[in-house]
Amino acid sequence: MTSLLRHHDFRQLWVAETASHVGTQVVGVALPVVAVAVLSASPLEMGVLTALETAAFLLIALPAGAWVDRWRRQRVLVRADTVRALALATIPVAYLLDALTLGQLYVVAAVVGTATVFFDVAYQSYLPTIVDRSQLTDGNGKLEISRAVAQVAGPGLTGVLLRVLAAPVLLVVTALGYLLSALFVSRIRHVDVVPDRSTRRRLREEIAEGLGFVVRHRLLRRIVACTGTGNLFGSITGTLLALYVLRTLGLSESTLGFVLSAGAAGGLLGAVTAAPLGRLVGDGRAICLSAVGFGSFAALTPLAAALHGPARVAVLVAGGVGASWAVVVYNVLQVSFRQRLCPPRLLGRMNASVRFIVFGTMPLGGLLGGVLGTAIGVVPALWVAVAGQLLAAVPVVVSPLVGMRDLPVELDETARADVSPATPG
Repeated sequence: MTSLLRHHDFRQLWVAETASHVGTQVVGVALPVVAVAVLSASPLEMGVLTALETAAFLLIALPAGAWVDRWRRQRVLVRADTVRALALATIPVAYLLDALTLGQLYVVAAVVGTATVFFDVAYQSYLPTIVDRSQLTDGNGKLEISRAVAQVAGPGLTGVLLRVLAAPVLLVVTALGYLLSALFVSRIRHVDVVPDRSTRRRLREEIAEGLGFVVRHRLLRRIVACTGTGNLFGSITGTLLALYVLRTLGLSESTLGFVLSAGAAGGLLGAVTAAPLGRLVGDGRAICLSAVGFGSFAALTPLAAALHGPARVAVLVAGGVGASWAVVVYNVLQVSFRQRLCPPRLLGRMNASVRFIVFGTMPLGGLLGGVLGTAIGVVPALWVAVAGQLLAAVPVVVSPLVGMRDLPVELDETARADVSPATPG
């Protein structure tokens, strides 16, 4: 069988997905820096911005999953990338004209977040239409590693670029990255077939089937509870990090960039070590260990406020490296785990339902971070985030996962699935 590295359509999708995810992570760092450094945003305003970046996952992820199943995925991907590029391009233009406002940042964040929902759901649903079913595991693994590495390497790359480019100007580079992603998707030769309209059920029924599977599955709902809670409290840290480093600690933007760049090493290490760790202790146990890890390492971030000089930066770096390692290990293992738990016919709606829950908590966390930062101060709010991330590990630690080396065959839906090539659409 042809290697996926020699599979033309998969290569285009892989490059596009990687460029898109790196762009999304760069935006996640660059927009807050613009808000703090250029527009002097308050903690509450930062909370609103963070909430708008991810609000679409809460508001439209469920119908997006059903809609994507009805449309040509290639067109969805190209249009999502184009919309994101055009929206981001308005920020450097307004900056150069001295007309940039927080209101514009809010609108751009909401538009980019909405397009990202459609891209994320579409690319995971597109893969089975362009590769054989026997290649799905390999393809999903490569795409997930790319996404996981981009989740940390993106902010690290942003940190490096912030040393030489103003944050608004950096968004031009990001917009070009999205256009590059659209170009590679458009090069895919496979013709995506739209399902027959006569086979459709009501949108509400299709959404309910996918969401019901997620919340009723005894292992999947624990993984989702852990991820959603971790994202809720992790968003508090994400909301306040730029304020914390630049104002509370009094460090420079270049130092913030250095901290983010160093943290990328932890994510890369996580991507490399996830599979070996799973083989060593078992996938289920590794999920539990990494879930405890990202809360434990997160404690080093507010701890830096009690230190001085180089030790302060060293502790920030150590916390970033450790937390990033744990998050990427957790993501690689739990995504692979839940894909095996789900019948192939429900994968699209399962992915959309999981995103609705686990990413839907992020705008709430962003708002909570802004409120807590204003009410009790930035450092106490960061300690609340640490406590919440440690609490997030409870659903998986107190579960059958902690005793599992491997997923039992009776729970592995891929073991019972038909291995014939996937049908387009």
